Order: sequence, then structure tokens, then C-alpha cells
Amino acid sequence: NCLNAVWHPDCFRCRACNLPIIDYEFSTSGNYPYHKSCYKESYHPKCDVCKHFIPTNPAGLIEYRAHPFWIQKYCPSHEHDNTPRCCSCERMEPRDIRYVTLNDGRRLCLECLDSAIMGTNECQPLYLDIQEFYESLNMKLEQQVPLLLVERQALNEAREGERNGHYHMPETRGLCLSEEQTVSTILRRPKYGMGNRNMDMITEPYKLTRRCEVTAILILYGLPRLLTGSILAHEMMHAWLRLKGFRTLSQDVEEGICQVVAHMWLDAELMSGSGSNVASTSSSSSSFSSSSSSSTTLKKGTRSQFERKLGEFFKHQIESDISPVYGDGFRAGQQAVLKYGLRRTLDHIRMTGTFPY
Repeated sequence: NCLNAVWHPDCFRCRACNLPIIDYEFSTSGNYPYHKSCYKESYHPKCDVCKHFIPTNPAGLIEYRAHPFWIQKYCPSHEHDNTPRCCSCERMEPRDIRYVTLNDGRRLCLECLDSAIMGTNECQPLYLDIQEFYESLNMKLEQQVPLLLVERQALNEAREGERNGHYHMPETRGLCLSEEQTVSTILRRPKYGMGNRNMDMITEPYKLTRRCEVTAILILYGLPRLLTGSILAHEMMHAWLRLKGFRTLSQDVEEGICQVVAHMWLDAELMSGSGSNVASTSSSSSSFSSSSSSSTTLKKGTRSQFERKLGEFFKHQIESDISPVYGDGFRAGQQAVLKYGLRRTLDHIRMTGTFPY
């Protein structure tokens, strides 16, 4: 006599495996009976990192962590057991997959590695694409600024060498330099050997000479194309503001408008890679710029589903940033650009040093 009904012993069967339930205790879902083990297999969440069932906490409740964008579920213990995270997408390394270890100690998942840019020469076509994007906004950079891909240590040393006192994120991934320095740049894409460790990477010193207000743009090597591009679009906006003679701006205004342009570029890239293989950046930026007269046609292959998801993640990172400088600055800048257009917003910043409201 179970579930308000009378059964032959052989007829009282598990909904999952269809074998008779002979145990004294069983589980139910809806009006269906399950072996306790079958119910656990069907309904108890498994950790995406270690692949085991997520354990219950002292109160008997199943407690797990989940990435807010990827919804990767994992045991709380993995936040403290040195489980590696991808330095690009932030996903934790599953036990059955080895992430690539970059020369400066960062880890990179295999999906992000697919489109990673590993050397200065390899990044030049992307640099030209973003220069064309700026031209489509009537914001051409008149000065040719060197772009260098560097390791984390070289980027941090260059940041310390800057004397502008700007606020930087805890993990700096890009820098617009205005001081004369010598930096170590990566010449050649590294090869990967046993255990996905890189080897055979070549660097060389590069002397920066000050011919204008901007001496170089530095970007952290080894990041996917869309992340590298958004960082580059951000740093190019710093360069554009300096080369156009803008006053020294408050950090939230300058970083905010740079984040707005990086977000615009991601929007344009994701639109250009969906549906048709050929799309125009002017259509994606028209809502932001009332004065964009030229259009740049970008020929891109249709993006993989993961790369599109990755682009949405990078947009989500910009949008959900909680820092007062980058996050609040972006939201204030985005609101101004949506209301007044990019050109009028920049004109107002030039005159007042603030966003229009």
C-alpha cells in the first residue's frame, strides 16, 4: 500500500530504471516512485568541476556556487582549493580537461585559446579593424600609435612607470602610455608542449619614443580576439582623448566613455558575425553617434556559438561592473550617449569635463 494505491510487489517500479522497488524507503517526484539512488542520479545536481554530486551542508541542504553568466555549478570547496579559472571567461577548470598555462602563470581554457592572439604581429589586423571602426564614428586617430602585446609583468612594470596617477583595475589588461619607456614585447606565438605548457616564446625590448601625447598602447597577450579587441578599443579611446587635447578628466568620466566605446565595438562585432558574413559597423553604431557619416564594412566569417556567447559575456562584464570608476562611469556614459549621441556627448565632455544629463 503506497502512494494511496495497492500494488503487486512486482508492479511497484522505479520511474527511472523500471525495476521493482523493494527497499523500505523510496523517493517520489510528482506521483511517481523512484529508488533513492535513481532519484539522486536524476535530480541531485552534479558539480561541473569535479563531476561528483554536490554535497549537502550541515543543515542537510544542497549548497552550490554558480557563475552568474555561465551558470557553471560547482561545490563551494572549489573556491578555496586552488582550482584554476580561465583568465578570459572566468570558468573553472573541470577535472577532466587541462587548461593551457601561459608563460606568466595565467590559465586559458581551450575554447578561449581557439581565438587567442599571442603576438604583436598577429594583433595588427585587429588593430586595423578597430582603426576603421573609429573612422566609421568620424574619430580617426591622426597619429600612428604603436601597439604591443606583452606579458603581465611587462604590463605591470609599464603601469608603474606611468606618472598620470590613473586608477587601474586590480588586473590590468591594457595600458595607453604617454611616457618614454623600454618594454618587452612578444614577437612570436608560443608553441604548447606537454601538459599544455607554452614554450619557445620570443620577446624583445622595444624602445618607446615620445613624438606626441601617446607613446604606445600595450595589451596583455593570450586573450581571445573579442576581449583583445574590446581592451584595444578602450585604450584607443584614451589615446584619442589625449591626441584631441581634451582636458584632464575625472576618472569615472574618462574610463566611462572608454568603456562605452569598447561596448559599442563588441556590439558591432557581434552584429557583423551573425546571419550574413558581411555586415556594416555603421548600423550598430548609428544609435550612438548622430554624426557618423562613413561606414566601415567588416568581412567576418560567421562566429561560432561559443565565440558569440563569449562576446555577450564581455559585454555583460562591462555592464555589470560594480566599481565606481569603470562600472558607474560606463552606465553614466551609456545613458548620455543613448540620449544625445556620441558626438554631442564628447563635445559636452570637452567643454565641461562631465557627461550631459
